[in-house]
Amino acid sequence: MCLKYPVTVIIGKVTFKFPRRAGVSLLVSVALLTAACSRPGSTAGPSALKPIDQAALQTMVDMTAKELLIPGAVVLLRTPQGDFTAASGTTQLNTTKPPRADTHFRIASNTKTMTAAVIMQLAQESKLGLNDPVSKYVPGVPNGDNITIAQLLEMRSGLYNYTNDPIISATIDKDPAKVWTTAELLAIAFAHPPNFPPGTEYEYNNTNYALLGLVAEKVDGKPLAQVMHDRLFGPQNMQDTALPASTVNTIPEPYSHGYLYGSSSVALVGEPPYSPEVQAAARAGTLLPKDYTGVNHSNAAAAGGVISTADDLATWIKALVAGRVLDPAYQRRWLDSLKPEDPSKPEGQKYGYGIAQLSWGPNTIYFHGGETPGYNSKISYDPANDMTLIVWTNLAVSLDEKLQQTANTLWVNVLDQIYVVSPLQPLPSAATTPWFVFRNYDAPMLLR
Repeated sequence: MCLKYPVTVIIGKVTFKFPRRAGVSLLVSVALLTAACSRPGSTAGPSALKPIDQAALQTMVDMTAKELLIPGAVVLLRTPQGDFTAASGTTQLNTTKPPRADTHFRIASNTKTMTAAVIMQLAQESKLGLNDPVSKYVPGVPNGDNITIAQLLEMRSGLYNYTNDPIISATIDKDPAKVWTTAELLAIAFAHPPNFPPGTEYEYNNTNYALLGLVAEKVDGKPLAQVMHDRLFGPQNMQDTALPASTVNTIPEPYSHGYLYGSSSVALVGEPPYSPEVQAAARAGTLLPKDYTGVNHSNAAAAGGVISTADDLATWIKALVAGRVLDPAYQRRWLDSLKPEDPSKPEGQKYGYGIAQLSWGPNTIYFHGGETPGYNSKISYDPANDMTLIVWTNLAVSLDEKLQQTANTLWVNVLDQIYVVSPLQPLPSAATTPWFVFRNYDAPMLLR
């Protein structure tokens, strides 16, 4: 139902007209009942959200951070009930610098939502076609004549994922300031045979987005950092978001340091697991995580190189999902791109053009995740309930045998707390078997 101020109210297909002398209290009451109409993508009916309890939210964040040994974490939640921020810990070990919604951090694969949006805008402007072969723009790609731009976007190219090659994690550990070129990264990928024929399977893959970055630069005639600024960050007034130059490995103030126990291979490929001795030493406080803040993220670039803040990312994910970045026709193509990651689970998690989707009960949420040595994050928006949720942590992986992505765990805990129907509640037919898996990106690990 939608309110036409001051005297007309439409509820469903019925129009109610009130005299102009109707009391303010009556109109205010109706306005409160109809507030959902102003929300993008909202649907009729009661909110799927519980009343948000700031104190309970803060307690949950603190407890999760303590359990997973996270030095610092931020949860930014925006709903029609108001804006809520719950921060815990510090941005730097051995200091008392609390993280905030305007603290800069590396967003890792959340960058893919931005690279995909650039490609969609270029297609919208008829500067490229989503069914064009990648060989039209980038020479030397294995199967390049048969891999389309759309297949790169939706992770169905079959190409080898360059971050799975041990040379990436070994170099990060030994020479974190190394400046990588996209050509070097693609050479690593192309030295391996493709994993499957194009279009036949889904496999999350950073090589796809490294190629899309090159496509965007060639078509738009500018460096990707400038393309993103001109097309995305500037128009959305995201003043604290940027793709740094390849030679830059610093983060703007205020920023959070990023930590990880052990080798970067733990974050990139999920191995090796932590020994009981390492876990015990860390929990006793005799072993601290390594500081990975200074890693040069030219090894990620279009796949994961952007730096941002929770505030800016809340602006971004809502604008993207609510249709403020693409025109209506291409917004529909973007949404229609979502396909099940596992064909045997058609109701499970879906991935499309740089975006993931999950539905449970009456709820649907659009999201992406990002993990890199030092940082883990999740960005999400539920249009039906106008709910934006941003989570970031400065410890990439939990120190246990599960190797939980820390922000992913925290994100699920928030959803569990704020939704009437919990996403952790199994479907009746599932018995004790989990009915979905929340997957973060940049690593093959699963949560819950």
